[in-house]
Amino acid sequence: MSQDKVKDERMWAMLCHLTGLSSYIGIPFGHIIVPLIIWLIKKDEYPFVNEQGKESLNFQISMTIYAIGAAILCIVFVGWLILAAIVVADLIFVINAAVKANKGEGYKYPLAIKFIK
Repeated sequence: MSQDKVKDERMWAMLCHLTGLSSYIGIPFGHIIVPLIIWLIKKDEYPFVNEQGKESLNFQISMTIYAIGAAILCIVFVGWLILAAIVVADLIFVINAAVKANKGEGYKYPLAIKFIK
């Protein structure tokens, strides 16, 4: 594989992870939709994007489920702390995954449920 193609593959894999933060800038469900679009377009072209795109999507779907559970627990006030912890964990794990993907290293998210295999 040429050097440019390797750089492109790493860039698209990194974008799969970073676009998981798009809901924080006001795009409703952008944290799932945008990585899904990138993954669907590039998964057949780049094996690394296929692998990392699935990781990103599984993590973002898992975080959504955890956030819904925390939102329900907000009724008893415990949920606010859990929700804050979810946001912090999401930011840290996504940035770490993006940096690793940019280096060409695979990243497995902790706490991610494997919906897409």
